[in-house]
Parts: sequence; structure tokens; C-alpha cells
Amino acid sequence: MESHNNQKKIAVVNDLTGFGRCALTVAIPVISVMGLACCPVPTSILSNHTAFESCFIDDYTDKMERYIREWEKLGLKFNGIYTGFLGSEAQIDIVRHFFKTFSSEDTVLVIDPVMGDHGRTYRTYTQPMCQAMKKLVTLGNIITPNVTEACILTDTPYQEVWTEQELYTLASKLLSMGPEKAVITGAVVGGHDFGVKAPEANAGDGVYGNYCMDARGGQLITYTLAGASRCGTGDLFASIIAADAVNGVSLDVSVKKAADFVAKAIRLSAQMEIPSTDGVSFEPLLWELAVKDGGEGAE
Repeated sequence: MESHNNQKKIAVVNDLTGFGRCALTVAIPVISVMGLACCPVPTSILSNHTAFESCFIDDYTDKMERYIREWEKLGLKFNGIYTGFLGSEAQIDIVRHFFKTFSSEDTVLVIDPVMGDHGRTYRTYTQPMCQAMKKLVTLGNIITPNVTEACILTDTPYQEVWTEQELYTLASKLLSMGPEKAVITGAVVGGHDFGVKAPEANAGDGVYGNYCMDARGGQLITYTLAGASRCGTGDLFASIIAADAVNGVSLDVSVKKAADFVAKAIRLSAQMEIPSTDGVSFEPLLWELAVKDGGEGAE
């Protein structure tokens, strides 16, 4: 009997934005070059993302279930399912059903709980949506919240600068919710001399780091800030994490790879004088992520 499950593949539930390098337009090329079939589930269609002054948006909530039913007919199963921005409680509920329908014991569920930044939830995120996301992350194998999102999920007061011990406590709270692994991204860490100072404009004397935790414990992986914040960098980071997880790459190795790649893309974008709204120019660098000799993924 014909099977549609002979190649490793990841389903990605996110919006499709035509211009601005974010969501599916980032995930599809990254996951593909890392040797996996990328199967998108669009939550909405946008001409460009909402950081621009205006955009066209076509919400796909009422179409998603019909879309997914066709995949059920094909008997599809996925080695990974990765979710990004979800625009409503209804979409979060659809994702819960999607997990149940299309995953097996070996499926890696990666949830990027895109809820807010800089200490605030996004204007489109309601309190009921925050509660629904708290329930969704309990199902994930890996979650990748930024500091703001980690605080929202755990009801922890937000602060600009963190110690390693505080990040350990925050990550421990995340794992107590159910995920096997968590990566808290974009933390400013103070209290130690790591040798990589954050700019004065960013919450004082500290370093930037991503804090990883799994059953073995926690680890702070520091990085040098490569330039100004840009749209889509979180999508780029999480897409690499998701593909590496399916390819069997350890989380600490994957986090360092993703952070280094994002930094290179930011520097290249600055050199090319690309506006921050246009995202990062990662396309010329994709070859660095390509699988080698049919292996499980570039290290």
C-alpha cells in the first residue's frame, strides 16, 4: 500500500506572510535545506507583517479544519510539528487536535509561544488566549519562549536583567508545566563577568544569553549581540531548533548553532542596508545549514 510517510517531515502551523521574512516564509526554506520536508498549515495569509503601517490579512481559522481533514485522508504522520504565532483561542484548540491526530510517540512537538516581548503581551493577545497557550505548552516536547513569554506562562513578574539562578528557576517552572525541554531566548544576564558586555542601552551591565533546560539540568549559552532587533529572527531561531530536534541534534548544540546563524544573518542584513521591518537576509547563508552527505543535519 502506498505510503506518504517515507521521508522525514515537519508540519509547521504558522501564518504565511508574503513580504517581511517571517513565519512560514522563513520556516519552509530553513527546514527544507536541513533535509526535511516542510508541510505548512497556514493560520492566515498576510501581504506583509503587522510591523508595517498597513497590510492585507485573510484569517484562515474557518478553513484550517477542512485543510487538515484532507491530510487525515492521506494518513499523514509527522516526525515533527512546530507551531508559531496563533491568532485566536480557536486556532490554539485546532493545534491541540492537530497534535493528537498527526503525532506518534516519536513525533517532536516544538511550540514557539509567540505572545509578547519587552515585558508586554502583543495587543492581539487576550487573557483567555494566554490561558489557552499555557495549556498548549504542556503538550510540547520543546518550547522556545522569549523572556517575556516565559514570564507570562509562569506568572512570573517581568524584569530586564536576570541572574543565572533566576533563569534556572524560571526554566524549572516551565518544565514543571509539562515540556521536556525549554529554551528561554534573549535574556540579559547580569551579576557575572562573562566577557561579552551588553550595550548600555539594554538594561545595564550584563550579557545576552539563551537559557536551555532539560532533565539533565540548565545551561546558559551566551552570545554577542550582532545588531539591532529585526523581524523574523525568532522564527529563524525556532525553525533551526525544530529541524535539529527531528535530526537528532542535541539541544545545546542546536541552540548555539541557531544563535550563531541568526547573528550572521543580522550582520549581513546590516551590511546590505536592509530595513529592520524586512527581516534578516538569511538566504545567502542557507548553505551553512545544509545536510552533509545525506547525514542527519549540519553541525
